[in-house]
Amino acid sequence: MTSTDMRNDAEDSGPSGYAAARLRLLTEEARSGPPRRAALSRLTDEWLTGLFTAGAEDLRGVSLVAVGGYGRGELSPRSDLDLLLLHDGGDGKAVAALADRLWYPVWDLGLALDHSVRTPAEARRTASEDLKVQLGLLDARHLAGDLGLTSALRTTVLADWRNQAPKRLPELQELCAERAERQGELQYLLEPDLKEARGGLRDATALRAVAASWVADAPREGLDDARRRLLDVRDALHLATGRATDRLALQEQDQVAAELGLLDADTLLRQVYEAARVVSYASDVTWREVGRVLRSRAVRPRLRAMLGGGKPVAERSPLAEGVVEQDGEVVLARAARPERDPVLPLRAAAAAAQAGLPLSLHAVRRLAATVRPLPTPWPAEAREQLVTLLGSGPPTIEVWEALEAEGLITRLLPDWERVRCRPQRNAVHIWTVDRHLIETAVRASEFTRRVSRPDLLLVAALLHDIGKGWPGDHSVAGEIIVKDVAARIGFDRADVTVLSTLVRHHLLLVETATRRDLEDPATVRSVAEAVGSQSTLELLHALTEADALATGPAAWSTWRASLVTDLVKRVAAVLAGDEPDEPATAAATAEQERLAIEAVATGSPVLALRAQTEPPADDTEQPPGDPEPLGVELLIAVPDREGVLPAVAGVLAVHRLTVRTAELRALDLPDGVEGSVLLLNWRVAAEYGSLPQAARLRADLVRALDGTLDIAGRLAERDAAYPRRRGVIAPPPRVTVAPAASRHATVIEVRAQDAPGLLFRIGTALDDAGVRVRSMHVSTLGANAVDAFYVTGSDGSPLPGEEATTVARKLEETLRA
Repeated sequence: MTSTDMRNDAEDSGPSGYAAARLRLLTEEARSGPPRRAALSRLTDEWLTGLFTAGAEDLRGVSLVAVGGYGRGELSPRSDLDLLLLHDGGDGKAVAALADRLWYPVWDLGLALDHSVRTPAEARRTASEDLKVQLGLLDARHLAGDLGLTSALRTTVLADWRNQAPKRLPELQELCAERAERQGELQYLLEPDLKEARGGLRDATALRAVAASWVADAPREGLDDARRRLLDVRDALHLATGRATDRLALQEQDQVAAELGLLDADTLLRQVYEAARVVSYASDVTWREVGRVLRSRAVRPRLRAMLGGGKPVAERSPLAEGVVEQDGEVVLARAARPERDPVLPLRAAAAAAQAGLPLSLHAVRRLAATVRPLPTPWPAEAREQLVTLLGSGPPTIEVWEALEAEGLITRLLPDWERVRCRPQRNAVHIWTVDRHLIETAVRASEFTRRVSRPDLLLVAALLHDIGKGWPGDHSVAGEIIVKDVAARIGFDRADVTVLSTLVRHHLLLVETATRRDLEDPATVRSVAEAVGSQSTLELLHALTEADALATGPAAWSTWRASLVTDLVKRVAAVLAGDEPDEPATAAATAEQERLAIEAVATGSPVLALRAQTEPPADDTEQPPGDPEPLGVELLIAVPDREGVLPAVAGVLAVHRLTVRTAELRALDLPDGVEGSVLLLNWRVAAEYGSLPQAARLRADLVRALDGTLDIAGRLAERDAAYPRRRGVIAPPPRVTVAPAASRHATVIEVRAQDAPGLLFRIGTALDDAGVRVRSMHVSTLGANAVDAFYVTGSDGSPLPGEEATTVARKLEETLRA
């Protein structure tokens, strides 16, 4: 159906005709994107014009004006209609009747309406008081009635905006900053708000307003395409959900991707992130220019008076060969020749980061347009400038983003393209892959005094996840990529080997420390064999901490740091030639020994609760007052017997306690004390409400161990009464046997979505399989449970291979059920 047909339907049938024409337009597969938005705006214009003119005898002194998104012609399927009924203050009753004739049909169709009725003076006064109203009026578009009235208002509003720019633009910038603080960065969020998040449609509109002020203009290259892409995604989101929403929720991303003809949700998010990155970078450049212009306007009259008239010459301070500072930005020197100096982009970037200054847009674009590629391998200066850039701390981020916005990063490092804007569907990660790599380098710059080769640490930080986006294990893929990249950058063969080892094993220390028994010599020896040398271990330790700190708050803690440090000390001893002793059972601290003796004497479990706090992981100064508790340490000593793990885990689940970390191990008792005791060291927190008393936990644990407390029944009743809402469909659990992880036990690894009672189900399944848990290491990372269980048969020996596989398979089937 053509636009003319739809217009005729709307005119012939009134609101019902408009509704039918609108529905046909939205369901036309051949029409989408800007053409559909334009057609929807035209159709709506014609319908509203018909409503406005119906029965009207005199249209002078009153007009209908579209403002905001409707004024820009950006109607999405569920967009609000932003309308202003403008009048000259004449017949109030006639204006009110006209307003009713306009608004009620819109409401009757269920369309959202943002409306106002004002005189030009009232509109102007409201705009001066409310910045959002003024921004909407900047996009005012005449629909019907007195064109002169609308034109006069547009002229007045634009003149006010330009005259008041020194005051209003800082207000607009602050408004954008406050919104970004609330909504976050669109280019990194897994469930972004396409409109309100930084880099979204609101910011794109703000850039239009800045341009209208004539103070500064945004970098236009790619900006219109970015805005169009975000609008296209919002259109598809409205059609997929049938709601007026701007939040791209996880459960709707596949449907939105299909609506847009994209491969999958990751492809959709990458396109959204790329668009948001263009808008964010344009915003940074524009607001910087606004600040520079407004400062110069304030300073210039005084300078001219001092200099006796004439235009003052901006000072240029040299920073490096071919690089100078001017007006608070890093620009190219007049004598710079990018076409003859392939190292200049890295030299300028390093100088800017070291000075804590932004690279000017003009300089970056000139470099992108004229610089020659670096030879292979890179000259030593280029490698040194890259290391200097990476070691500059937080300023590195803004400089790197400037280079990336103009395509210089992928020209220097072609493999960067695969990780650029790549989402990470893991609640622990707060950044896209590429931003995480830069954040890791920034964190690693804090540790350069701890290592003998800071250059290798910084480059490894930049490249440790470069294998993401390739099939298979990203550490294995990354090892292959880094060998090529490091050689191209100009590292010698020995350094290439170290870098590839760091990338291949960048998860080794934290995974081993949190999921393996460090008292087992096989654990320490395996790490020592993988690392190979003291110097590589030193680098890997620093990289591990930088990687975790750059991942997000859930990835690092004092507890994890202490475990990794303990492992590093043990591995360093092995690399120095000291073989670890074969352990029996772990020695107990004084408190643990007291609990164990009491448990043996009473023949029943003994509990101790202790509040836990942690200092900031980066050793920053603690704020005044008491530190916030991060949970409770729960120590339980229980006479060794079957069923201890499911009993304890079940009692904690019944009491709605979330297990953050957990360990189980056997204790050596003092001479003269007979018996065998299991010590369980848990860190728990209340799911909600307050923590239960230790006496209640102990009483329920006694009942669970003697079989009088039906834990499975209690949990089933609670789940039936309070079913958990299911949003995102989690990947299925995975249970594997770690080969050669220990000579004393079989290590079974569990990866699953965390849920109440998960550890109880695992413990019950292991008990049912007839195996004994010798020790365990349990941790929760975001919504993911990452657990390792050291199990033996009834004779205390590791399980035969086939039996171990059977136990793992049955446990996985239990968790999938």
